Amino acid sequence: MNSVQKALARYSSILKGEEKPWYHRCRAIPVELAGTETIEEKWKEHDEHVKILKSGESQFPDDKTEFSLLDLKHELANDMAGACIMCERRCGIDRAREAGHCGVMEPRISSEFMHYGEEPELVPSHTIFFSGCTFDCVFCQNWDISTRPGQGERFFSDELARMIDRRAEIAKNTNWVGGDPTSNLPFIIEILGKMEAGTAQVWNSNMYLTEESLRLLDGLIDVYLTDFKFGNNDCASRLCNAEKYWDVITRNHIIARGQAEVIIRHLVLPGHVECCSKPILDWIAGNLGNSVRVNIMSQYRPEHKAFRHPEINRSLEIGEFKDAYEYGFGLGLNLVD
Repeated sequence: MNSVQKALARYSSILKGEEKPWYHRCRAIPVELAGTETIEEKWKEHDEHVKILKSGESQFPDDKTEFSLLDLKHELANDMAGACIMCERRCGIDRAREAGHCGVMEPRISSEFMHYGEEPELVPSHTIFFSGCTFDCVFCQNWDISTRPGQGERFFSDELARMIDRRAEIAKNTNWVGGDPTSNLPFIIEILGKMEAGTAQVWNSNMYLTEESLRLLDGLIDVYLTDFKFGNNDCASRLCNAEKYWDVITRNHIIARGQAEVIIRHLVLPGHVECCSKPILDWIAGNLGNSVRVNIMSQYRPEHKAFRHPEINRSLEIGEFKDAYEYGFGLGLNLVD
């Protein structure tokens, strides 16, 4: 078994037409509600039906049902947006009335295209870039997208669903990204309810989600394409304005791997090999092993506000990247070439 197949067996089966993407199965699971349930009661129904979904997908039909598990997920996502707890900032505001930390109100898409620069197993990938982000990274490589949540085009969900279906003729997957897609979770679930494409669904995220958001993604996402940035809370707080980063991200990677297959990206930062790169790679080796793909990346360049932080206001040295890569290799990780 090759390294890709070892970590991405189900994804590979979807590409071969041997398996259905999770969201296809999810919307075939009927859910009966009286319409008077509390949020807690809806979550209980949700979790019970996710267990049914994951217990044996081959027993379920492919056609949609009148009110499905996916519909329930969309309803719960809208509930969450009413007092927003999409990410771990937990702003608690009504997103229909005001913007939280991410600045996202109505979903806006900065671009969508067939991406040929992702990991080889994902190419060609239909990437949908949302404006806005839950992080404030001073070195953001996509700051023109992440810091401008009000820019980009507004799409109707059925319009975007048709676009994705057309792209599915050549795309291996639908790649939800940004910025970060988390703030747009209700809109994304709405789109999935209108799509027909049989492509795998990729959640391309900084992984600063709440456990509630991850519960909604369970049974929808086939591959988590994660961004594991920092090896400790201090660097994350100082460079990204993200509190309890290590605690949240490690928790969420364990949850994500329990739900779906995972590719982890780590961008090596100049001056942060010892404090960030090596602790991250140690944690992956000790907790996930070679069951996940790991992409150690050298593309860092000083962008956005990096000039305010001398240790990262320079390009990455070849020796720094080599040190991080060889360390990961020595741990036996399933590395992307």
